[in-house]
Amino acid sequence: MSATQDHTAEHLIQYLRQLAPQVRRRLLAELERLHLLGEDIPHSEPLIAALRAEFRSTGDNHYRVGNPSRYFFEPLEPVLVDKAPEQANSGQIARGSLAPIWSLVTEQLLRTMAADYIANAKNAIAADKQSEARQMAQAFQKKVSISLNGLLGSAEGAASIRDGLMAYTSSHATFDDLKKMLRYLDMQRELQDFGRALPSKIARLEGASLDKVLALLSALRAKRVDTVPFALTILSKRLEIPWELLSVATAPADDRTAARIAASPFAIAVSMVLDQIEEKHVLLLFALRNNRPVRAREIVGEIYRIEQALRTEIELKGSGWARQLDELMAAVQAAIDAEISTIPGDHRHLTHILESPRLRPDQSFGHKVGHMFEKGWDVVAGLLAGSTDTTNRRDNVS
Repeated sequence: MSATQDHTAEHLIQYLRQLAPQVRRRLLAELERLHLLGEDIPHSEPLIAALRAEFRSTGDNHYRVGNPSRYFFEPLEPVLVDKAPEQANSGQIARGSLAPIWSLVTEQLLRTMAADYIANAKNAIAADKQSEARQMAQAFQKKVSISLNGLLGSAEGAASIRDGLMAYTSSHATFDDLKKMLRYLDMQRELQDFGRALPSKIARLEGASLDKVLALLSALRAKRVDTVPFALTILSKRLEIPWELLSVATAPADDRTAARIAASPFAIAVSMVLDQIEEKHVLLLFALRNNRPVRAREIVGEIYRIEQALRTEIELKGSGWARQLDELMAAVQAAIDAEISTIPGDHRHLTHILESPRLRPDQSFGHKVGHMFEKGWDVVAGLLAGSTDTTNRRDNVS
């Protein structure tokens, strides 16, 4: 950062210190949300660092260990993600949505009940009575759920919640996260049982491991269909290779065609794997902006491996998934091309770290065969026939 940028950032920090703590906290949440969206906001990084340091040093943080709000949101942990609310899919809740939701509940909707819960929970936490603190949190969760569900039952009530949240964030997607929170809390016992039945880490989702997961998912789906997206998020966090989540969609279909897989009970897993590319695209942009080429190379390699899995395991041609994947990969390629173009014109003979042919698994024979499947068996047959003709000619020459 230049001296001019340092000076500008310092002026902004000085200005922020004149604002009320609540305003600064909301600003921090908003900056972090935009940061997760990949937005490039000038001078934002020193501001975020300064605000985070302030709330750490004062202990004024909603979600530090020992805070009543932490106990309130604790059941959501298996599906919380560090991404912007706009990017959270139907089985995820953005961690950044928690602050606006908490502020809405404690400052607008249930101020008296919230004050009682916070005071009592703080006493229990200070006395190291964690079980008691969790019981208080559960009781308050029920009150909050009843209140919010009641309001959401009417158009006027839903509008009041939307408007209330906008006092704390500019993200309209936080409203969706609030509704997902209520659904999750309503079915948390079933989801907790599902999580306990899974291994803490799954090295490979195949064979007996896959069979067990599918049995657990099917049993859960039989009880409540709307648990599936959350269950898949819980599962994906246990996978050492997250994009192997694809298997729970492809295995039940017993067919590679997109139409058959789309009709399978866990087809949403395909969209969730596509979401992984979008997440990594945001991480790639951040790495490139912050001059971290080695990390960028790692991310690009991961993106290509997810693409390979999708194109190899599913006949995507003509499907909505194919269009979405093509759009995502075009955005990734645009980011790579823009980075490579930064090499000065008189140094074009240099090879950028992102140009390494080893990054793309589609250079392998296996990936080429996957593309052949997409184009149809007639192409494969033609290639094999051509190979046979070449061999016969060589034999005749011999």
